[in-house]
Amino acid sequence: MLRDRLKDGLKEAMKSQDKRAVSTVRLILAALKDRDIAARGRGDGDEEGVSEEEILQLLQKMVKQRRETIEAYRKAKRDDLVQQEQEEIKVISRFLPQMMDESEIEAAVESAMAELKADSVKDMGRVMAVLKEHFTGKMDFAKASGMVKRRLA
Repeated sequence: MLRDRLKDGLKEAMKSQDKRAVSTVRLILAALKDRDIAARGRGDGDEEGVSEEEILQLLQKMVKQRRETIEAYRKAKRDDLVQQEQEEIKVISRFLPQMMDESEIEAAVESAMAELKADSVKDMGRVMAVLKEHFTGKMDFAKASGMVKRRLA
C-alpha cells in the first residue's frame, strides 16, 4: 500500500539523515492528511483515508507543481532553487509507478478508442475518462490528450 510505503520512506530518510527526503516526504504526508480530513468532512473517505488513486493524483500534482516552479526559477536565474525542486521531484517520483512510454500510451489510446468506438472530437471526454480510470499514475495525460485529439480530429 502506498500510504505504508510513504511512512516507511520517511523512516528510512530519517535513518539515513537525508534532509531533503525527510522534508519532502513529510510534506507529502501532511498533504495526504489534509486530503483525508477533507474527504471525511464530505463523507468520501473511509477509515483508512483517501484511495490509492487519489494519493497517486496528489503525487503527480506535486511533481507538476515543482516542474512549473523550476521554470519560474530558471527565468529568475535561481539555480540553487532549481536544484532543490529537482531533488524534491526525485523523492516524490520514488513513490510513483513507472510511467508509460510513448508507444505504450499510443497503444492504450488506440485500445480505449476502439472499445468506445470513438470517431469524433465529441468522444474525447469519454476516451480520456477511460484512460484515467485504467492508467492513473502511470500515464502522462497531457500526451494522451494530444494523441486522442489528433486521432479524432
